[in-house]
Amino acid sequence: MITYREATREELETAVEWAAAEGWNPGLGDASIFWDTDPGGFVCAERSGEVVGTGSTVAYGREFGFMGFFIVRPDLRGQGIGRDFWIWRRDRLRTRLGRGAAIGMDGVFAMQPFYARGGFVFSHRNLRLAGTGQGGASVDPALVELGSLPFEQVAGFDRHHFGFSREVFLRRWIRPEGGLGLGFLDGDRIRGFGVVRPCRTGFKIGPLFAETPEVADALFVALSGHAGGESVFLDVPENHPAALELGRRHQLTESFGCARMYHGPAPELPWNQIYGVTTFELG
Repeated sequence: MITYREATREELETAVEWAAAEGWNPGLGDASIFWDTDPGGFVCAERSGEVVGTGSTVAYGREFGFMGFFIVRPDLRGQGIGRDFWIWRRDRLRTRLGRGAAIGMDGVFAMQPFYARGGFVFSHRNLRLAGTGQGGASVDPALVELGSLPFEQVAGFDRHHFGFSREVFLRRWIRPEGGLGLGFLDGDRIRGFGVVRPCRTGFKIGPLFAETPEVADALFVALSGHAGGESVFLDVPENHPAALELGRRHQLTESFGCARMYHGPAPELPWNQIYGVTTFELG
């Protein structure tokens, strides 16, 4: 018999390890930040005392939820475990949100038909672009460390681009251990910001929000430079041509991707200012 329940902190580490085995390349500090964001947002399927499936059902208040980490142990796939577990996860998250709230997810392309049957509607593809960090490039003097800026200002810029408040998550995300968070200032006004963090392989940049292609480029150059010769990854929304062009300009090539889908009303986001999404796991 399979039972579903909230996961422990240790079992979230299991989910991260399984994600690494799938080639999703999680960040080195992701589990700690994800857990602090919503300790009740991680779940598992258990059979005979063993975890056989993992997932996240993170709620940002009662306004918005995001599903991720959907993994069934490889040797048990094709037995219907994932189908029933996924439906339970979706319905559990709906009970944690307000009436009519949306749920987002970034699902692997092959699973799109399954997610669609579960009520999720395709929005666009997010493409993981990969390249090599170029150290030694000159850094635009308008760039400052995010942690030095008033947090309320950073949170407001993030809310405009993410669509919802996620301050608990953001306070730690903008100060990644071994990484770097940068903002682009025009006077005392933020016109863009981005974060680069170390992962199992190389570094990921995310988010990368910018009001203009020039601001996005300045941020990318500095954040990529932090990777200094190691692999660098940027998850780009395919519905933003300037973001794809930024990738081409810096010799990034597609290595992976997910379908962004929504259950309920999709948030109206300024996709023309989103050059890199934050994370496939939490949105």
